[in-house]
Formats: sequence, structure tokens, C-alpha cells
Amino acid sequence: MDTEAEEKLTGKLGEALNGRDISVRRQVGLRMTVISRLQRNNFDRKVATLNVTRSQWAMIAVVARNPGSTQRSVAEYLEMSEASAGRLIDRLCAEGLLERRDRTDDRRARAVYLTPKAKPLLDQLGEIANESEDRMFQGFSDDEIEQLRDYMSRIYDNVNRG
Repeated sequence: MDTEAEEKLTGKLGEALNGRDISVRRQVGLRMTVISRLQRNNFDRKVATLNVTRSQWAMIAVVARNPGSTQRSVAEYLEMSEASAGRLIDRLCAEGLLERRDRTDDRRARAVYLTPKAKPLLDQLGEIANESEDRMFQGFSDDEIEQLRDYMSRIYDNVNRG
């Protein structure tokens, strides 16, 4: 084993990720998949006490970053169908966390905004996200994190091109 982190991986998953019979590129790809799943699961577990689903907190976060977005643009940000986004927006409006407002520039479209009720929830989600990020990047310098971001951006661009 090359690192302490590799030594912690056990069972079939550890064999798959650490196997010398697969390429380093495959190992990195597998690790990205596992890390993504672990992060989602850990975050979901932490936000469960807030009675909010992954889809709901993702929607709230997108609307917070892009107030006044249309249902279509929110769906694009979340890479989901417009109908699914609409149902989720409806649910969050019914819970008083989002609201739809008429747009002055397009009578057919409605803009989506957070309500004041969403602010405390958004603050709690932000705290949980910060704690998760602190844990994930423990032992990394700011320069290393920036370098990793640049690598991940290149990977994203490559994958996004199809």
C-alpha cells in the first residue's frame, strides 16, 4: 500500500481501488465515484435532522445563488427535467420556503425566490456544508485545493464534452 488512506480501504471495494492489475487512471476514476457517494451520503445523514431531502436542499441552494431564475433555468442548473423542477418548486412553495413571482420582462415566465422562512434553513445547510468541506480537505493547503480544483475543472470539461 502506498498511503495510509489506501490501507483503510478493505474488502471488495479496497481490492478494486487498490488493485495493481488496473491502471492508475481507473483507480482515480473509481475513487472519484466513491468519494462523491460518500460525500452525498454523509451530507444527507447530517441534513436528515432538518427534514430536507437532497433534491430540496439542492433546489434551495440554486435559487439562493440565482434569485429570480425561471423554472427552466433552475432545471438546467440541477440537470433535471423542467417538469421535475416544477414539482419540486411547487412542494417548496407549499412549505413556504420558495415563492414564485411574476416577471416584468416576460409575462409567460415566473421567477423563483427564497422566502424569509428559507434563510435559517439555508444557514444551517451552509454550516453543514462548511463542516463537510473542512473534513474533506483536512491536511490540504489552499494551493493544493486550488490545484485540485483546476484538475477537476479539466476533468469536468472533458466529461462534459461527451
